[in-house]
This record gives sequence, C-alpha cells and structure tokens, in this order.
Amino acid sequence: MSHDTELPPADRIAEIATDLIGFDTRNPPGDVRETVEYVDDLLATAGFETERVATDPAKPNLLATLPGRTDRTLLYNGHVDTVPFDAEAWTHDPLGERDGDRIYGRGATDMKGPLAAMLAAAESLAAADADLPTTLAFAVVSDEETGGDAGVDTLVGSDAFDRLTPDACVIGETTCSRGRHSVTVADRGSIWLTLRAEGTAAHGSRPSLGDNAIDRLWDAISLLRSRLTGRTFDLDATLRPIVEESVEYYEPTLGADVARDLFAHPTVNLGTIEGGEAVNTVPDAATARLDVRLTAGVETADVLADIRDCLAEFPAVSIADASWSVGSHEPVDGPLVEAVAATAGDVSGERVCRRSATGGGDAKAVRHAGVPTVEFAFGTDTVHAVDEYTTLEAMARNAEVYARLPTTWAERLDGG
Repeated sequence: MSHDTELPPADRIAEIATDLIGFDTRNPPGDVRETVEYVDDLLATAGFETERVATDPAKPNLLATLPGRTDRTLLYNGHVDTVPFDAEAWTHDPLGERDGDRIYGRGATDMKGPLAAMLAAAESLAAADADLPTTLAFAVVSDEETGGDAGVDTLVGSDAFDRLTPDACVIGETTCSRGRHSVTVADRGSIWLTLRAEGTAAHGSRPSLGDNAIDRLWDAISLLRSRLTGRTFDLDATLRPIVEESVEYYEPTLGADVARDLFAHPTVNLGTIEGGEAVNTVPDAATARLDVRLTAGVETADVLADIRDCLAEFPAVSIADASWSVGSHEPVDGPLVEAVAATAGDVSGERVCRRSATGGGDAKAVRHAGVPTVEFAFGTDTVHAVDEYTTLEAMARNAEVYARLPTTWAERLDGG
C-alpha cells in the first residue's frame, strides 16, 4: 500500500467511535457482549473471518483475520471495557456526545477512540483490495481495566490464538500526552505484598503491657521501603536506550530526578494499612498492602528474595500473600518498534519517544506469549477522567498510522 492510499473519512471514524462509546461497558460488571457483536458484524462485513473466544459468557473476546499475500501476521489489539463513571459529575454524556472536533464519553481515549481508528483502517484496507503484504488480524478483548482473566489471558491461552500465530502486535492504548508523542516498548514488573503483623493486646492506658502490631508492621515497612528504594538496578545494555528515552518523556511532568528514579530503583507504594479496634486498645494484629514496581529486565524473583531476607529481621511480621508479574520489553531497533515510531513520526511531523510504561497492561501478557508487542495511539490527557474525550484529529492520525503499518512493518522485516 502506498502512503497516498485513500484513508477512511473522519466522519466514518467518528461514527464508529460514537457507536462504541454508546455501549455501556463499565467494568465491573464488564458485560461487553453487545459491543463485541457490533465489532464482529463490522469486521465480517468488511471481509474478515471472525471467531469468538470466551471463558466468561458476558466477557467474550473476538479474533478476526484478513489474509494477505504472506502468512506473516500483524495483530491489532483493543479492549472494549471501560472504568466506571459517575454521570452526575459529567457535563457531557458519558455514553457519547460530539462537540465540534471532540467526542466525549467514557472510553473515548481509553480506548474506544483508537479502536474506532483501527476498525476504520481495517475497512479501508479490506475495501481497497490492496494486496496486503501481511496478513492482518484483530483481537478485540474484554476485562482489561480490572486485569481480569476473561480478557487477554483467555485469548492468548486459546487454541485460536495458537492457530493465528501473530508475528507482531500493536495495542491501541493512548501513549501520547501533553503534546509529546511516544510508542510504549516496555512495561515494569510488579510485586504485590500483603504483610501481617502479630502483637499482644492491652489497654490503651497501659500500652507497655502490650505489643503494638501496627508499630511492628510500620517498623518493618519503613526498613523494607528504605532498602528497596536504595537498591540500584544493574540494567542490561538493551534497556539503557529505553530508560533514557523514558526519562526524556516523563521529565516535563515529573522532573528529571523523579523520572530517572522510576527506572533506576524499585518504587514502593503503601496502598493500605489496617489494624486495631479502638483508640484505647493496643492492637494485636495489623495488615498492610504494598505495591513494588521494577524496571523491565530486573529479576523479580531476586527482589522478592531480598524482601524475604529483610522481613526475616521482624519475626512478628509475615508475608500473608504475594503476587507478581515480570516486566517485558522490545528492542528499540526491532522492526516493529522502528515501523511504529517512524510511521507515527511521519504522520505527526514530531519526535516519537520509545519508552517504558510506568505500569503494565495487556502488552505484558502478549509479549510473554512470545509476540513482539508495542502500544501506540494519539489521544488526550483525559484517560479515566470526568468528561473524557478524544478528537477527530487524533483519531484520523491514528487511522493513518494503522493503515500504513502493514506495509511499513513488512518493509522493515525485509530490511527496507
């Protein structure tokens, strides 16, 4: 496909976006059946072969495929569930309202607007009968916002995904903020800990007769946080350019030192702490939940071992529960990253950083399934906010990038 191939009209992209936003897919409960039916009909009408994959009937996932002249497969991924909203707090309809260049509604920028651009690009590519250099596929998934198992985890574990065997994946998450553009090529690992401290109850008027579980827990947390945040990562050379571009991207909003610390050391957030029954009693039990994040390439198991060694100094404090994920990344000079960054830069006329996300989403699951994956979309700074919106310009730019990528990616694979 040449770069001057006709692109989907802005009104068609807006129509699809408005239709998608009009479905109430707040998660929880996350019932996306009507939305997936809509997307299935759209892609099937365009000429794609479609298939449903589900473990929860209310949260189906859709795979759709359009053969190209090779079996090298570029997969586009988008989720159709959204975070909740309080309609009374909005000044625009959270289920879709167009006002000039803006389309308001929950999910407009995360990520029904980018998904609409993907679908409009799919229609145009299929209608043009363009002899695509790659097979084009779509994965429309549920359950992303809660990190549930019914969405991408179900999909990548399915026989249908194994048969598809995608060679690369682009997820339409908004990755551009405050006029700065980026493609997300990495995510961070995480360790979620639940700590429990035991103590001895006593009356608040005679605290020396008891052992305060909250105090014990706080002492353990304080040392743990100090040791973890003081640990400097020894990152592989392949991670260094990602870190440098990540720091450059986040510096205007976070400051240079904070931006660098995000990737040079673990971050630790004390999310909850609970204990005690009354102000005049010494608590005999307390719990806390901590969120530890690690730069891609860091061995999560090693950090978890350090956590256990630290807590060994506090016999009254134990790990009641622990869950973790391993960070992932793509090489910045890989064909997928180069294709997306170059195409987005050409469309926007501006620099596109290749950065790490500060958290992690569906990209992590797809990468761990062995598929090179990036996230990219133009959008606004209103993700999860009241009066969330996207713009016609952002969606049109997204559609152009997504329409051009099959050719650009194929050229990179062939050394072009």
